[in-house]
Amino acid sequence: MDPLVGVAALAASLRSARPPVVLDVRWRLAGPPGRDDYAAGHLPGAVFVDLDTQLCGPPGAGGRHPLPDPAALAGVLRAAGIGAGRPVVVYDGGEGQAAARAWWTLRWAGHEDVRVLDGGFAAWVAAGEPVTTAVPEPEPGDFTVRPGGLPVLDASAAARLAGDGVLIDVRVPARYRGETEPVDPVAGHIPGAVNLPTTEHVGADGRVRPADALRAGFARVGVTDGVRVGAYCGSGVTAAHTVLALHRAGRTDAALYVGSWSGWVTDPARPVATGDGPD
Repeated sequence: MDPLVGVAALAASLRSARPPVVLDVRWRLAGPPGRDDYAAGHLPGAVFVDLDTQLCGPPGAGGRHPLPDPAALAGVLRAAGIGAGRPVVVYDGGEGQAAARAWWTLRWAGHEDVRVLDGGFAAWVAAGEPVTTAVPEPEPGDFTVRPGGLPVLDASAAARLAGDGVLIDVRVPARYRGETEPVDPVAGHIPGAVNLPTTEHVGADGRVRPADALRAGFARVGVTDGVRVGAYCGSGVTAAHTVLALHRAGRTDAALYVGSWSGWVTDPARPVATGDGPD
């Protein structure tokens, strides 16, 4: 199943007898809170879910956006009206990263029918679709979180994958090379990782590229049939967008290093590489 859904298809499904649950996960790394955007206007029926506090665990040794506690996540998803048999669509402002992390989290939690609105809220508004400030009161769902629906890398597994597969660092080249690090205390990349910024998976229109174009881009960094692949970024949010692109390209086995660079550098014994090359 394509992990993306277009505006027209979502609008039609929202008018159907059994519409999907829609989650608004608008978020910015440096703020202001996405809830303010939600209050100003959102898709009809959409429920706001906070990426930092509801879809991730507290920052620590697992990075800035670690895995959530399964029981706490189940409570959040049920309160949003999510049940095992009901489709879910998530959207953000249009950047795609927050929505991709929400998509990944629900898929990891065992929900098989989750998609991201391609182009997000910006695309919805540009298409002339309705926006509301009404806050819904969804009937509680019965979703049970079953971790393991998508593969996860810890630091040791990420290091191994960098040596015997393809570990993609999806950050901008300057951060990969270690020339700058605006967020974390150490600059550089995981030794053996290759750099492919997640922005390369998006066209000029802000939409995710078609599957064939994605496959060609991934092949340039060694992602071919039979080669294991995973991705990381600063804290496991942007890399989820690359995992989503890998799914669209047919690589549903792609793994996410959730802790990413923010988790890697919590242990000073872990090696750090700099420069253009993997090592």
